[in-house]
Amino acid sequence: MDAYLIPAVDGLAYGLLLFTVAAGLTLTFGVGGVLNLAHGTLYAVGAYAAVALGDGSWAGLGLAVAAGTVAGAAGGGLLSMALAPLTGRGHLTQALLTFGVALAVGAVLVLTFGADDLRPTVPPALDTAVAIGGHRYPVYRLGFIVVAAVAAVCGWLVIRRTRAGARVRAVVDDRDMLACLGTSPRVVLAAVLSAGGALAGLAGALGAPIIGPGPRTADTVLLLSMVIVVLGGLGSIGGAFLAAVVVGQVQSLGVVLAPAWAPYLLFAAMAAVLVLRHRHVPVFGGRS
Repeated sequence: MDAYLIPAVDGLAYGLLLFTVAAGLTLTFGVGGVLNLAHGTLYAVGAYAAVALGDGSWAGLGLAVAAGTVAGAAGGGLLSMALAPLTGRGHLTQALLTFGVALAVGAVLVLTFGADDLRPTVPPALDTAVAIGGHRYPVYRLGFIVVAAVAAVCGWLVIRRTRAGARVRAVVDDRDMLACLGTSPRVVLAAVLSAGGALAGLAGALGAPIIGPGPRTADTVLLLSMVIVVLGGLGSIGGAFLAAVVVGQVQSLGVVLAPAWAPYLLFAAMAAVLVLRHRHVPVFGGRS
């Protein structure tokens, strides 16, 4: 079992990273019905911020996290403004707009940082390893597991226990009644897009040492996030968490258990879920 311990821990870190990104995507789609194909690009912006601002100090790491989060939130807010005139015109129009934004921003990032895969510099205390079951494992990834788990719990508490979370749930349940109570659904939707972008930027800034910035980063993160949204159920936060953990384990343990089949296991699981699923999982009820 020792041979599987490190891949399992690695899969947990990878899965929690994907959940941090996919939570913003599933929230955006579940609440606003917005198919944001620029979501992976917002992750890439945060990851490049970690490379540009991370100088190996704690202050640099904090600045990179703050910059990535703010940039992601600003990107989500700008997207909400661009998408506002397209309300009611269907997901295809949204997909075309956000895909165009992703291509344009991706080209700017490549022109600015180059076409090579990069790796950020982290503080020396995190750039080391500890022994787990007789094996060495990076301290940074262990720290990320803790931070991502805390962020997931805080996000759940915000949705379930705060007034702002109640407004978000109200947009899903009855947006006309919310408008009658004096809260603009459009403002709530804009806030959700900004929050989703902030999660993507935060994930990029913290997850850059795990999924580093490069010309294919945005596409990879978007693809895996969409797989998680599909596996977890459209709009289901709880389902996205479970799906992200499963995806992380499949990606990590699959290489150890069935290396020849590893590239296909994830999509085989997604196909099986699509075939076997008989009902839609609610956004905030039940498992969410």
